[in-house]
Amino acid sequence: MTFDDQEWDRTARQETETERLDRNWASLVQELRVVQTGVQFLISALLILPFQAGFTTLSQPMRLLYLGTVSAAMGATVFLVAPVSWHRILFRRHRLGNVVAAAHRCAIAGIALLGLALTGAMILVMDTVAGTIAGAVAGVAVATLFAVAWVVAPWRWRHGRHESGG
Repeated sequence: MTFDDQEWDRTARQETETERLDRNWASLVQELRVVQTGVQFLISALLILPFQAGFTTLSQPMRLLYLGTVSAAMGATVFLVAPVSWHRILFRRHRLGNVVAAAHRCAIAGIALLGLALTGAMILVMDTVAGTIAGAVAGVAVATLFAVAWVVAPWRWRHGRHESGG
């Protein structure tokens, strides 16, 4: 956060540093709740696949993609749940600033891994149902969609002027 942001919080919101940290933590927890549910659903769907009869027909490259996809989903889970553990361990230790900063970084990493896992899942499904070319096209399309919606658009707005939020 830059000095201008801190000054804006003080003047426009009339909030202290502690109030800002509390607000940021509450916002982050709400965001994590949304993505944690999706990741948990994705992992449950992925974990049952090897126990299905048709799984043995997957080619070696698709098995490797499956393993990468499961690994990305597990990594997303680790990063998206880590802030809860930190908050519990550091509870009442007056370290909310550290927790919010670290949780922000974990959320970014978790969201990136979720994007990779969802892209891998899309390739697996499309390859299995419609063939290799459809899988590749779907993978590129989904990865592009994630990049634009999750990175490019907010990054452009981030460097624009403040509209009304914080």
